[in-house]
Amino acid sequence: MTATTDPVARNEWVACGWLGQIAPGGSHDTMIMGQPIRVRRDDNDGYRVTELEADGVEGRELPVQTRFTCIFTTLGTPTRPLPEIAEFDEPDRKVVGCGNVAVSTSPYRLVENFLDMAHFSFIHVDTLGATDKTEVLAYRTEHRKDVDEIWALDCTFYQPAASKAVEGGQMTRYKYRVMSPFSVMLYKNINAETDRTDAICVFIQPVTQTHCLAYMPMAMVDDKNSAAAIAEFQQSIFLQDRVILENQRPALLPLDPTYELPTRADASSIAFRRWLKAMDIRFGIQEKQAA
Repeated sequence: MTATTDPVARNEWVACGWLGQIAPGGSHDTMIMGQPIRVRRDDNDGYRVTELEADGVEGRELPVQTRFTCIFTTLGTPTRPLPEIAEFDEPDRKVVGCGNVAVSTSPYRLVENFLDMAHFSFIHVDTLGATDKTEVLAYRTEHRKDVDEIWALDCTFYQPAASKAVEGGQMTRYKYRVMSPFSVMLYKNINAETDRTDAICVFIQPVTQTHCLAYMPMAMVDDKNSAAAIAEFQQSIFLQDRVILENQRPALLPLDPTYELPTRADASSIAFRRWLKAMDIRFGIQEKQAA
């Protein structure tokens, strides 16, 4: 396995662990885009990330940041900062880390699955969707060029159990936000009496082109449930998704619009793929089919 040379992918911040995963004074060896790395935690809760040579010797030191319960690093020189997500700084919220889940697919398949409301009624029956309410209502997408992010707005979907804090079915309002090729989140309104929304993120560690670790930090408006119960609910949802993701073919994401035909419900996916194509990212992308 060799590290990617794709400068677009290398210049992005990516998750490489979660806070508390490593004991003080310990280390954890993992990989990003084919590059082995070592994540060290010192006795004062500081973190250091280095590349590993073929013989296991530590090499170049990489930038590191800790935010949203995660550890982030980059193989290159980032062209965008880590996103600002104000909800994680609000003191009355319950911030839950959820660890990570391994998924054998492209990082962009993970992003698209997160954006996709059409699968709720078939994969997340009796929680995020119902078999008799399958329609994805029209919504809009936009490319916010000032921050170079893709947003999906005015999204609504009927959900029997929108979150651990909700009792009974409801029309849930969503806003989706793609912050980088390896990070996506949603703002989810589960209470008709307030405009406050839950903030649920997926930060992706692309171990290789077709193997990822997905970290799922959340900043929740929930004074009823424990962090453990919230995490268990979220992980159960994600594990249902993993079965589908690992059976998608090809595992790499095709950007050729003739490869996979979209429907009206795929507006966010269409915007996401156009965005990836415009940035000329190559890592994790299915090459165009030969004529």
